[in-house]
Amino acid sequence: MAVEPWVWAVTLLGVLGLIVFDFYAHVRTPHDPTFRESAIWSAVYIGLAIVFGIGLTIVWGGAHGTEYFAGYITEKSLSVDNLFVFLIIMTRFAVPRNYQQKVLLVGVAIALVLRGLFIWAGAAAIAEFSWVFYVFGAFLIYTAIKLAREDHDSEAPAEYHENAVLRLVRRIVPSTTEYHGDRLTVVQNGRRVVTPMLVVMVAIGSTDVLFALDSIPAIFGLTKEPYIVFTTNAFALLGLRQLYFLLGGLLQRLVYLSEGLSVVLGFIGVKLVLEALHTNQLAFINGGEQVTWAPEIPTWLSLTIIVGTLTVATVASLLKTRSDERSAVATDPADPATDPADPATDPADPATVERTPASEGPTQA
Repeated sequence: MAVEPWVWAVTLLGVLGLIVFDFYAHVRTPHDPTFRESAIWSAVYIGLAIVFGIGLTIVWGGAHGTEYFAGYITEKSLSVDNLFVFLIIMTRFAVPRNYQQKVLLVGVAIALVLRGLFIWAGAAAIAEFSWVFYVFGAFLIYTAIKLAREDHDSEAPAEYHENAVLRLVRRIVPSTTEYHGDRLTVVQNGRRVVTPMLVVMVAIGSTDVLFALDSIPAIFGLTKEPYIVFTTNAFALLGLRQLYFLLGGLLQRLVYLSEGLSVVLGFIGVKLVLEALHTNQLAFINGGEQVTWAPEIPTWLSLTIIVGTLTVATVASLLKTRSDERSAVATDPADPATDPADPATDPADPATVERTPASEGPTQA
């Protein structure tokens, strides 16, 4: 059943309305959001996504509802991984914390527009060429292997490299290296120049395109409905600003998140290849005929595997970081109770072998 144009129009207006509301309710007045504020609004956006999914299930049926929730969980998990890069970009550009909300909101708006174009192009390609699933599947499997082989234990922060879009902006548009509050442009020496605020917004919005290269094929591996693909991406991105401030230091605790995401992407990649075999039209594969032996993975099984994998990755991450913290406390050389270099505890220091009132120095009168 095709989605009516008016449904698309209402959905797009709703997404735009949430962005405008976010700006006037939270971002217009620069401030550093508290943990409580971030937690409340993160819960609100997750709640909106759940309510929307329930409504979609009632109106469109259980099969599409399951596809929506599987896609939303996948996109939300991938967006958490995006936060690592956003954190690096914020640090690289030294964005004042009071203005980071505005940067993220505008960056998310740019990302939504770019992802919308990606979704439209992907849906058109799938409708015209069924073999695109082979390409999507192979790319996801490659991404999963690459993600699994990366060194995630290094404590050194990753280095941010400016992409082609950002380099083009810097080359064409005159800019300054100094922040002027949250203003995007200022006049200097009689000419208008852009501030780092605008540059970092472009950096976050354009960098998200790289994440769309794996997230869009991943969601198309769970549903062929462009409407579900768009709404899952929209809800995942709309709550990203609050999630950025809510997670904070917790991002460093999710040490196995990338491994969990590599399993999810690899699974969806295999699912896409199997799906392509069912609708095969390539002459060099089974003579251009459908491959009947390829199993069909139901959406409910996909949802179960995705939730199970991410749950295991999260629990394992928290257990490992807690264990590492306990080990660090037990062996912390800076701890005065165990520091052999501390004269108060050094058994080799004659002054600490036996402390008497005389050795303590002059007494107070």
